[in-house]
Amino acid sequence: MRLLFLTKAEGPAIAGVTVGKKIAGAVRRTRGRRVMRESFRRLLPWIKDGTWIVASLRENALGAKADEVYADMALSLKRRGLLKAEWPGADWNVDCRDD
Repeated sequence: MRLLFLTKAEGPAIAGVTVGKKIAGAVRRTRGRRVMRESFRRLLPWIKDGTWIVASLRENALGAKADEVYADMALSLKRRGLLKAEWPGADWNVDCRDD
């Protein structure tokens, strides 16, 4: 996965996903986008405000399970300091908050 991000923007955190046409057929691309959107849905409450992120899934990650993509995305965001201090960790079941 490749993450492109912009900080110091106004407002809440925003995330977008993309999967290139050249790397797989429509079914695999759609699944990849769905998995990434779910990962962002779980992480978005924990991403610092004013951060805009675009994630691009690579071909070798198209077959990965949702929790694997989520863990990789969470680790990348944590390393770059884009997650809030109160983030509970990369547990798939913990991050799903209903705000």
